[in-house]
Amino acid sequence: MDLGLKGKSALVCAASKGLGKGCAVSLAREGVEVTILARGVEALEATAEEIRRETGAKVTSLACDITTPEGRQKALAACPAPDILVTNAGGPPPGDFRQWGEAEWLAALKANMLTPIELIKATIDPMIQRRFGRIINITSGAVKMPIDVLGLSNGARTGLTGFCAGLARQVAQHGVTINNLLPGPFDTDRLRTNTKIAAEKSGKSFDDVWNQRMMQNPSRRFGTVAEFGDACAFLASAQAGFITGQNLLMDGGHFPGTL
Repeated sequence: MDLGLKGKSALVCAASKGLGKGCAVSLAREGVEVTILARGVEALEATAEEIRRETGAKVTSLACDITTPEGRQKALAACPAPDILVTNAGGPPPGDFRQWGEAEWLAALKANMLTPIELIKATIDPMIQRRFGRIINITSGAVKMPIDVLGLSNGARTGLTGFCAGLARQVAQHGVTINNLLPGPFDTDRLRTNTKIAAEKSGKSFDDVWNQRMMQNPSRRFGTVAEFGDACAFLASAQAGFITGQNLLMDGGHFPGTL
């Protein structure tokens, strides 16, 4: 199916690996010119070359910290008026809320709420003028089913979700949609790192912990980066123009709710 994205441009954050990379690959495969951002130069350049080789798309890579004003300025200079904005940032560390002070909360809000809002503010008016825009925020399944040790993430990402729910209804008439992708357990470096830590703490092997967690999911597997990226590409497509203000949960059925 042609998603109607050929010739469009996209700014994809935290795209050197994991879910951000999956989104960049899927968009590039649809003929989108992608600008990918990340902090680490080496991994970013390798990903850019991989996407060029696999898709033939134009790929611009920029190493920057998107959570800083300077980083956002550089990103928007490289891709000033994207048709598609994919916001993404690593989550804050786990812990007990009794141990967090104002500094920890502000850091979480800065990365997972305020940075996406600043990027939206900088790009949404040109989208409105062109009468086409797709804003996709990578948040977390914890928005629907909070994880007790991830209070910083629960709070910051839910704040972004609430903000976007209101904004999405304001701009829908202009052909601009805003949706959130909520990943559950995906086979990424982050999941493998967390599994390794859990294995070391429990005294079990990595494979035992990995397989145990996998079998706890109704699908009996973890999600793949490729299928996450394809979901992002669909939300960015011409066919998804009537979908806005939604939270697409991708967790293999782990969330036990009806709605």
